[in-house]
Amino acid sequence: MRFRLDIDMTDMTEEGQAAREIGRALRYWGGNLHHFALEPGDGSTITDSAHREIGNWRVVD
Repeated sequence: MRFRLDIDMTDMTEEGQAAREIGRALRYWGGNLHHFALEPGDGSTITDSAHREIGNWRVVD
């Protein structure tokens, strides 16, 4: 099994914005992963601080 995290940084053009948004996503999802079984097929979208979808995480076989 693999845990995949995909974040689109295309629109993160402000200096330091990518690091802030990715750090925020990792803290948020890292703290919430215990709510998931982490089995193949589990996953969710990832949003930025403005609640726009910027990626997803998923568990794959």
